[in-house]
Amino acid sequence: MFVDRVEIIVRAGKGGNGCVSFRREAKVPRGGPDGGRGGDGGSVILAADPSCRSLSYFRFHPINKAKPGSHGEGANKSGKRGDDLTLIVPVGTVLRAKGANEVLCDLARPGDRFTAARGGKGGRGNASFATATHQAPREHEPGRPGEERELVLELKLIADVGLVGFPNAGKSTLLSKVSAARPVIADYPFTTLVPNLGVVDAGNDRSFILADIPGLIERAHLGHGLGIRFLRHIERTKVLVHVVDISPFTGRDPVEDVRVVNDELEAYNPALLSRPQIIAANKTDLLDEGRERLAALRSFARAGGLPFHAISALKGDGLSRLVAAIAKRLAALDEAGG
Repeated sequence: MFVDRVEIIVRAGKGGNGCVSFRREAKVPRGGPDGGRGGDGGSVILAADPSCRSLSYFRFHPINKAKPGSHGEGANKSGKRGDDLTLIVPVGTVLRAKGANEVLCDLARPGDRFTAARGGKGGRGNASFATATHQAPREHEPGRPGEERELVLELKLIADVGLVGFPNAGKSTLLSKVSAARPVIADYPFTTLVPNLGVVDAGNDRSFILADIPGLIERAHLGHGLGIRFLRHIERTKVLVHVVDISPFTGRDPVEDVRVVNDELEAYNPALLSRPQIIAANKTDLLDEGRERLAALRSFARAGGLPFHAISALKGDGLSRLVAAIAKRLAALDEAGG
């Protein structure tokens, strides 16, 4: 099950109580206080791991608690510290406090860690209160409670390139042809229900990660179709590839398809329109007639200064040139520090 947004509660462990104890030992007539302090409570830590691909664990485990610290004991024995609870999340997980937009942490790299809730401090035992004028204290401190927070976890996939376009434009087929990914492919709209990732070998020891985003339709930002909730997965991408169905069977204008998708991107996050875009006119194998559709889209791309590639993802036509163009664009961005 692919889950990319969850709400959870994290509770750190309570600190152990300090102990009230007095030394009792043979031949020691004046034993003093020897109550030890309580152990600190365990913390809740989130750690990014590449082997984790979804937040589905938290769908069934919304409340996560760390262990409390043990109480102090006599003979100046401190209580054992509570064990930390480490929660594994996918690389690319963003943490926010529930009801707030501020990002607490972005676990964007493998091995990134964040302490989501700190354990409570253990209380002092009566040995800590002894002074020259107060030699038999009975004071002690209770352990402090650990932090408790309500968090929202959102997964934003780490990909270099995002494929966007209408349903059934051929994004999944393109992904399957240029990478080892095997997304579900069928001839009905909204076959792709979750984002898919694939690693593309661009030659010369270069590769990039390609993300197939479920199809957008007009007014997706209002919840039509699958809506725009999966667009968070292209917020980290460097390049967007518009996969446009130019076959005569859609009943739509290919140029208008690009405009509609860009409108939906802007409605979600205007910054997405600043990303470099490439137009991939797909399904050229179905253009026995209606070549004017291809020409119109090519003219639109030229007018906007956008790279244009005519491809057939199904037949494999033009894919090597498209992959090379994407790799070249990514290399230029890397050199420019983008």
